[in-house]
Amino acid sequence: MSTLTVPVLIVGGGGSGLAASVFLSGHGVDHLLVERRADTSRLPKAHYLNQRTMGIFRQYGLADDVAEPAADPQQFGKVRWQTTLTGPGPLDGRVIHEMDGFGGGALRATYEAAGPVLPAKLPQLRLEPVLRRHAEKHNPGHIRFGHELVSLTEAADGITAEIRCVDTGEITTVTARYLIAADAGRTVGPALGVRMEGLPALFDATTAYFSADLSEWWTGGSVITWFLNPYRPDLSSALIEMGPTWGRHCEEWGLHLPLAGIDRTDEKAVADRIREVLGVPGLDLTLHDVTSWSVEAVIAERYRHGRAFLVGDAAHRQPPAVGLGLNSGIQDAHNLAWKLAAVLSGRADDRLLDTYEAERRPVAQSNTAWAMSAAAHHQVVIDAAVGLGPHVPPERRTPVFFSYFSPTPVGAAQRARAAEIFATHRGECQALDVETGFAYERGAVVPDGSRPPARSPLGDAYRPTTRPGHLLPHAWVERDGRRVSTHDLVGSVPGFTLFTGADGAVWTEAAERAAEKLSVPVTVVRIGDGGEGAEYTDADGAWRRLSGADGAGAAVLVRPDQHVAWRATGTEPDPAEALTEALVLVLGLRAP
Repeated sequence: MSTLTVPVLIVGGGGSGLAASVFLSGHGVDHLLVERRADTSRLPKAHYLNQRTMGIFRQYGLADDVAEPAADPQQFGKVRWQTTLTGPGPLDGRVIHEMDGFGGGALRATYEAAGPVLPAKLPQLRLEPVLRRHAEKHNPGHIRFGHELVSLTEAADGITAEIRCVDTGEITTVTARYLIAADAGRTVGPALGVRMEGLPALFDATTAYFSADLSEWWTGGSVITWFLNPYRPDLSSALIEMGPTWGRHCEEWGLHLPLAGIDRTDEKAVADRIREVLGVPGLDLTLHDVTSWSVEAVIAERYRHGRAFLVGDAAHRQPPAVGLGLNSGIQDAHNLAWKLAAVLSGRADDRLLDTYEAERRPVAQSNTAWAMSAAAHHQVVIDAAVGLGPHVPPERRTPVFFSYFSPTPVGAAQRARAAEIFATHRGECQALDVETGFAYERGAVVPDGSRPPARSPLGDAYRPTTRPGHLLPHAWVERDGRRVSTHDLVGSVPGFTLFTGADGAVWTEAAERAAEKLSVPVTVVRIGDGGEGAEYTDADGAWRRLSGADGAGAAVLVRPDQHVAWRATGTEPDPAEALTEALVLVLGLRAP
């Protein structure tokens, strides 16, 4: 039996665990990651990476490698409803409705204004190898697949875990100061007695993963295509491109489909149902897997248990609507990594780690509720938009579709009413504010008494602000002819960034004094209109408009995770003292 001591042990090598490894390495934190599987995911599963997640990847040098095999919004930025993929009948292959989503089409300019990078579509099957390569590059020898947690003991000064090599059975005893549970709730949470609260089994879903050439009928461009079968409700389903080629010539697919009365282990029966759903009886396809999974809406009763922290599916599981699951998990890891680094380096008190739950659990509660609402809306309202519903008997289903597509005043009215109802789906596919506009109302922030900006009821209007707890507003600024985002000026090191105006010399001195007193790096960034004193030029005025940091002496203190920690109005009698006090509160060096 061998032994190993590391500051942090990560249990779980899925998206959240591998991301946590990359982020910890970015902060210079030594750690060990163990994953019971021999390799990364063999199933596509989650496939949408929202704008906030891609912004985080950009911060850690991942974005380009993720974007290279991914689809961009121009390739997937629509949501479509069709009757069937194809077929011989007059109702087959008909588009019921189509709308822009996830930064595509007319939404592109709005998303470009919100961040330096756009959303991407890359299934876990292809994302996790990218994350693993980066994790292994920056932490060689300490990313161990084929290793599982077999026991866990918690003490006041650390955690002791027994890790077993799946192939050899060899046991390694690992001692760590902290543990990150990224194991989807399989081992650590249950071992520590952490309960999941909420609705554990809403309904069961089935997804078939297969390869087939659908180029004869597939137009591409949609993140998901919903089939509302005009003849049989049991054939309604949803088709998703899974790459590796995007668009018409996509090779691999995920199909959410009902298999009532069909044995999912009967490959021929499942394949025949896929052909039936798509309307292609003779389709040549290869079935890779069929998964049945339970749709849940649960959140861990607590995110911190002593020295263990739950992230991703170990902390929250919600319906796939809006695509918040994997994205939330990666953002959990992002929030936690800089705090662990600050504590392990001695720059912060252990109480800073309590803010992980204080900040991320409310976000999970909000995301889960939003996903539940979006899923219920789609299940009930979208069917009703076309004219379907529990009040429509089976024999009336096909006539409803004939009426919907008819070139008559009644058909036109039916389609016009439907279009207005379909537009409410933007709460799921255009929810930029849900993805990006969340804020930490308490935690490692110093509130200034201001109220948050009004949020749109359907979550589709993001309003950037420098109010403490919110994401730093993105604006393009220039230096020596090079354009960078304000997000790019917040490094992945465990220091802080202080944004101020061209006249912010007083804050440069204040940052030096605060950094010396607390041994916390503080980088000052001065943005102006190109005059003397400014390092960066606010060429188009976006930073001035968004930041509120253009007044004499105003400043915005930003955490390593790009969220605003504190802001100054310029009326502080002693800027150095004010900044030092803010850092003391944020880092937990004194209780607020």
